[in-house]
Amino acid sequence: MTTAPADPALLTITELGAAFRARRLSPVEATRSCLDRIARLDPELHAFITVTADAALDQARAATAELERGRDRGPLHGVPIGLKDLIDTAGVPTTAGSALFADRVPAEDAEVVRRLRDAGCVILGKLNLHEVAYGASGVIGHFPATRNPRSPAHITGGSSSGSAAAVGAGMCYAALGSDTSGSIRVPAALCGIVGFMPSYGLVSLRGVTPLSWSYDHVGPMTRSVRDAALVLQVIAGYDAADLTSIAFPAADYVGGLDAPGPMPRIGVARSHFFDDLHPDVAAAVERALGVLAGLGATLRDVAIAVDDDRTVFRAESWAYHRAHVEASPERYQPETVRRLRTGEAVAAAEYIARLHELQHMRRRAPALFADVDLIVAPTTAIPAPSFAELAERPEDLRPRELVLMRTTRMFDVLGTPGISVPCGTTAAGLPIGLQIIGPPGGDAAVLRLAAAYEAATR
Repeated sequence: MTTAPADPALLTITELGAAFRARRLSPVEATRSCLDRIARLDPELHAFITVTADAALDQARAATAELERGRDRGPLHGVPIGLKDLIDTAGVPTTAGSALFADRVPAEDAEVVRRLRDAGCVILGKLNLHEVAYGASGVIGHFPATRNPRSPAHITGGSSSGSAAAVGAGMCYAALGSDTSGSIRVPAALCGIVGFMPSYGLVSLRGVTPLSWSYDHVGPMTRSVRDAALVLQVIAGYDAADLTSIAFPAADYVGGLDAPGPMPRIGVARSHFFDDLHPDVAAAVERALGVLAGLGATLRDVAIAVDDDRTVFRAESWAYHRAHVEASPERYQPETVRRLRTGEAVAAAEYIARLHELQHMRRRAPALFADVDLIVAPTTAIPAPSFAELAERPEDLRPRELVLMRTTRMFDVLGTPGISVPCGTTAAGLPIGLQIIGPPGGDAAVLRLAAAYEAATR
């Protein structure tokens, strides 16, 4: 075998796969490189809750042997990844970031984990998160808060905090996160990586601890758009055993990145989504719009009616956690209990009425794309706050989280696919994200534009 790259953990999945198949690198070497970085970096970053090093090396050895025998399971074969710790993994604690579930060990894999294993992935372990995914900061939980790999004095955003930090720090090549109000896209933006939220129902939620069944999405977090497409290709698809699953037409998300065709018509969602932006965020997004126009996209302003009602979200979160809160409130963080209890007073009739309205909004969502193909907005209005400023004014934590989610949450409501791609940094070096949104089922188009922008700005 020829000499491996100096730091294989920093390759993209595409580069890693090429190295595997050229015998320049093995899955065992890639896995050891990731484990070495975890040992070196994670004591400060706290991205992982559980590292399954022995099992990962066993899986890597099996992948190496299969590839050497000519059994190739596809682009993710032998690729080390991490899982947000609310995704069931057989025989491994799945804690949801809470003391309540600290000793919970599922007997079966979540459907997305089963699909990743079938593709030959190496599972490195379980990643930290904002407790039970109820927050956009990542600072509340039973385990030490994850720190931003670009600036450990700053938060990662949440709730998929560990997933963003692990990918950003090169501790894994990809991670799965979940997104209910922005929990993939927000930390992706704040940590300078790619975060993709698939169309609602495209990726199975079976075996994933819910926050709100009507809004939850599971998706990939990676260092490139192509890597996100590679992971999505494996985890997407109908699951008859999941009541939230939708049978979308099959798509080639990876091949679609290079598909010929005109640049899309882009709607710029200025009202609400561009309000009160940090000056550096505003400047970076305007530059990104200029890049898109330079690629041949046509831009026009569009208006999106924003629904801020959280009745369905609050009611469903309370419904799942009610018995646990009533029996053992001390096993949650106090702020998590406070948030969960906001759903306690939602009456059944109110919930049903609002759920009915949600279904109508989703039926109308394709109309947003009558005159445009995709919509672009900032991922977050502000860069990552520092731990110091949040500690100085703890009463500002929830308001700051709501600011972070202000530009993402509506697309969870509508069930549309969305991606955050890096589009610059602040003067202080903090990452900024650009959000691209497509119609329900338009995941391939979102990825294609994101890849074109990435290629133009890398």
